[in-house]
Parts: sequence; structure tokens; C-alpha cells
Amino acid sequence: MTVIDAHHHLWDLGVRDQEWISGPELAPLRRSFMPADLESEIGEAGVAATVLVQTVTLPEETPEFLSLAAGSDVIGAVVGWTDLTSPGVAGELARLRSLPGGGFLRGIRHQVQGEPDPDWLTRPEVLRGLRAVAEAGLVYDLVVLPHQLPAAARAAAAVPGLTFVLDHLGKPPIASGQREPWSRHVHELAALPNTVCKLSGMVTEADWPSWTIEGLRPYADTVIDAFGPRRLMFGSDWPVCTLAAGYGEVVAATRELTAALTAAEQDQVWAGTARRVYRMDDVG
Repeated sequence: MTVIDAHHHLWDLGVRDQEWISGPELAPLRRSFMPADLESEIGEAGVAATVLVQTVTLPEETPEFLSLAAGSDVIGAVVGWTDLTSPGVAGELARLRSLPGGGFLRGIRHQVQGEPDPDWLTRPEVLRGLRAVAEAGLVYDLVVLPHQLPAAARAAAAVPGLTFVLDHLGKPPIASGQREPWSRHVHELAALPNTVCKLSGMVTEADWPSWTIEGLRPYADTVIDAFGPRRLMFGSDWPVCTLAAGYGEVVAATRELTAALTAAEQDQVWAGTARRVYRMDDVG
């Protein structure tokens, strides 16, 4: 079975700091994670290709990621960042696609989870930017907290020509075992046909490092029910996942959580959805 990892990160602390990595809990991440580290991990897990996702809201990072993809045998797509609120967002997207490796740009993401306004995604200037993303033929990755999911659904309804990719299930409170109102909001988002979801980031939303499959299962089952396998894709969230589990452990957990699906449905989760959404037609 072909496997595409639809969500991972890389960073080089020699190039720039990752200011979000602070405090003792995140201390294991305070080192560089380079392409060679990634290749070692995915080789052992049998992953054929990956999607490299932005980590910082700085314009310099996306061109660097595009260059990395151009020189890599495994990075098949990049989700970068640009300022959606800028009147010049369309021109900036065109510029990024003209750079070396620009053809690997398949999506845009912004750390909406850090925005104090729960309705940030529905601001007029943001919706204008999202329309520019759609017109450029790209997708939009959503990294949001549960209370921001209603605005995500309104944005997806307002820009029906744009595919919205929900990262990390919308970050449900797995550690506490609480499911509402997250579950209701996820179903409302999934009711829109231009939305998909990544089975990613679960172990670090759980009570790590003591997470269990049974603790994750209600949340995985919720998105399987809401989106269906054709709108779900596997993502490791490496190296952030290493706070709670190794790469292989995340793959094994996802296999167990999706074991009840048919072989065809599992093919969608493990590769088909990512191949279609991120236009990775040359993989598998």
C-alpha cells in the first residue's frame, strides 16, 4: 500500500529560531530537524512521499521550503505561508510559484490558532485572500482550535471554490476526554463538500506520553464518520509528534484506528486523498 505523509515539518535553528518552541515541555524539539532526519524516519515506515508544512509566519520560510522540495526525492508538495490580509496576496502567490521549486507549492496555511479573534477567518480581508488562494489553484490548510471551527465552516461556505484542509482534527481536547462541542462543529464543517481532514496530531493532543489507542479512537471515529475515507488523509506531524510518540508509533496507531475500513478505503486515507488534494499524481 502506498503511503503519503500529508503533514510534517522541518526547521534549521542555524537559519532562524522557532520562537514557538519554548518551555520545558517542548525542549526536545529545540534542535534542527533536517531532510536527512526525515528520510531516515520515513524510510523505516515505508512512506513514499510527503507534504512539508509551514511552521512560522515569515515570508522567508516558503521559498526555502520550495528549494528543499526541488532538491528532495521525497517531498512532493509544500504548504507555505503568505499574508492573506495583504491586498497584494495574488501577486505574492504568483511570485512564489515562479521561484525555484515553485511548482511544489500546493497550499497555504496561517496559524489561525494563535489569532485572538475567533472569527478571524471570516474577516473581509481574509476572505479576499482565501479567494486569491483558490484562484491560484491552491488549497488552504486550517490549523484551528475547536472554538474557531464555526468560523472555518463559514469561510468554507463563503469560498466554495477552495478546498479547506483541517489539520489535526481541529485539535480536540483528547487529554480531557471531552468531545463536545468539538464533534458538533467538526460535523458542521464536514457537511461542506470542499473540506477534508488530516488524521494527524492526535498523540500530542492526548495526555502524552501516556496516550492510548482507546483514548484516541472516539476522535478518529468522529472524523471518519464526518468526512468519510475519501476526505481523510494520514499525517505524522513529525517531528512535533516525537513529544509523545515516534514516527513508527504514529503510523502504527493510525493503522489500528483505521483497521475497520475496507482496503479501498484505507488506500484513500493512506495516499489517495493526499494525492488528489495536493496534486501528487506522480506518487504511487
